Amino acid sequence: PLTYTQGQVFESYNMGNNLLLHGCAGTGKTFLSTYLGVRDVLEKTEGKRQVIIVRSVVPTRDMGFLPGSMIEKQRVYETPYRALMSDMFNRGDAYDMLKQKGIIQFETTSFVRGQTWDNAIVIVDECQNLSFQELHSVITRVGENSRIVFAGDGKQDDLTSERYKEETGLNKFRNILSNMGSFDIIDFTTDDIVRSGLVREYIEACESLNTNNLN
Repeated sequence: PLTYTQGQVFESYNMGNNLLLHGCAGTGKTFLSTYLGVRDVLEKTEGKRQVIIVRSVVPTRDMGFLPGSMIEKQRVYETPYRALMSDMFNRGDAYDMLKQKGIIQFETTSFVRGQTWDNAIVIVDECQNLSFQELHSVITRVGENSRIVFAGDGKQDDLTSERYKEETGLNKFRNILSNMGSFDIIDFTTDDIVRSGLVREYIEACESLNTNNLN
């Protein structure tokens, strides 16, 4: 952990909690979630066998028709995790190797209905881009001996853009999680930004000008 809040994530996760990590961009929410999940699976902690990464396929801008099979289309959304795995294992093919071995599974919210995830660490990334119904669908997939981590930033909500005009379900969902003893909600602030000095300066400038909604 590089900041106090990141340390809280390690502490809470190691105590066995499910987590909602929420707040500023560049604070390591996705990295921490993925690292802890992969660590548990590789170390076979409590019989965990797989990390399941779930995210919505909501783009920030219309890219037009993407050719290819469903697997080829969703590869675009796997790019961040491919980069994270390269950093963690210091090899460019780490993500693809982990997928081939079944250690990592990538899912979009479009196809989670009917699934049950047992013996898994489920990471729901960019959760601010999920409607309440999607969040409900995802959390109700969690099976026996599994845990779930949500990561997102309500200020980077793409659902409420002019194109989609939908409403993020994160606020309502957060209220429900806050009433569940198995969940710990950890909020990140500008003090936790580790991506770069430029990102911290930019976010601080946004906040000082009251630019709370980036849409």
